[in-house]
Amino acid sequence: MTQPGSPAELRRTLGVGDAVVIGLGSMTGAGVFAALAPAAHAAGSGLLLGLALAALVAYCNAMSSARLAALYPASGGTYVYGRERLGEFWGYLAGWSFVVGKTASCAAMALTVGAYVWPEQAHAVAVAAVVALTAVNYGGIQKSAWLTRAIVSVVLAVLASVVVVCLGSGASDAGRLDIGAPDGPGGVLQAAGLLFFAFAGYARIATLGEEVRDPARTIPRAIPLALGITLAVYACVAVAVLSVLGAGALGRAEAPLADAVRAAGAPGMVPVVRAGAAVAALGSLLALVLGVSRTTLAMARDHHLPGALAAVHPRFQVPHRAELAVGAVVAVLAATVDVRGAIGFSSFGVLAYYAVANASAWTLDDSPTARALPAVGLLGCVTLAFALPVTSVATGAAVLAVGVIAYGVRRWLGRR
Repeated sequence: MTQPGSPAELRRTLGVGDAVVIGLGSMTGAGVFAALAPAAHAAGSGLLLGLALAALVAYCNAMSSARLAALYPASGGTYVYGRERLGEFWGYLAGWSFVVGKTASCAAMALTVGAYVWPEQAHAVAVAAVVALTAVNYGGIQKSAWLTRAIVSVVLAVLASVVVVCLGSGASDAGRLDIGAPDGPGGVLQAAGLLFFAFAGYARIATLGEEVRDPARTIPRAIPLALGITLAVYACVAVAVLSVLGAGALGRAEAPLADAVRAAGAPGMVPVVRAGAAVAALGSLLALVLGVSRTTLAMARDHHLPGALAAVHPRFQVPHRAELAVGAVVAVLAATVDVRGAIGFSSFGVLAYYAVANASAWTLDDSPTARALPAVGLLGCVTLAFALPVTSVATGAAVLAVGVIAYGVRRWLGRR
């Protein structure tokens, strides 16, 4: 029997369908309910261009991640790839970016659940959601995959209803989709950076690489499938909502999808959309905790985080200490902090994470054709990261700097 604290491997139980569902659960989450409004505010009529640009960068990142995940099918995702291809520091920087940024995203998703379910007690509901989903994850990856499948089904049904109601109403006007005069390239880039937050969930498939059956075949199939389905869903929702509200009203909306169905003459759909948003946020939170705990496990194995977090439960075959630690930190944040501005901060951290992934993929093959997608992905990540709102860039850069200092101190102490 595996002893707690030993570097045991996780059990490979996920097939292509499970991996795609986990990716969809991460991407078709609360982002589509929340990110469209700030993106429309930034880009105006260039919203769809921003969506296309975010999808292009996400595609490049997905292909780089898929190639790397097939070669290094271990928990940790880009933390492992950066370490193996670029060196220990770059792997650490990717892992730090992911863990810190996504922990804030976990708290944001938990608070989104609270805001939709019981606004007056949002923090209490958020903490309860974190505790419940941490318990589900503790019980094993298959239980998490089953719950994610149920959540994805509900969310896709709600989003399909929104599209049908909006496009089938008399309030829909194709003229509102005009992208001929976007509000400047800066706004389109900022919108793409904000919308990237909603696409980033395909990384969850890579970070679960140690729990995927036949990873060399499964991961390269699952990542583009999940991304392609998500892009189709987002494009349909964006077109439907824009056709009813227009870019101006969408940019001012507090709850864009709920406002859209109300404007389309279906106020009875508003509670359904609110429930869908809450369920979507639960799905995102579930997948985020999975990804953060697996990256924490990988970093603990290399002693960048306390070694006790590398323990794998002998019965449930999950990184139970890492999951409990992540759940505890997220619960504290959800109970005490307002993280409504976490989308920009999370996007900065995730874009830094994928910049390392693309740089790692660049080293796999020296042919110009093979290096084209990683090059576009790396350039896109850097460009979108610094096109985000100034506060997001400043906060994200400061947090990365703290991680670099911690790494330097640990190395210095290790030499003494």
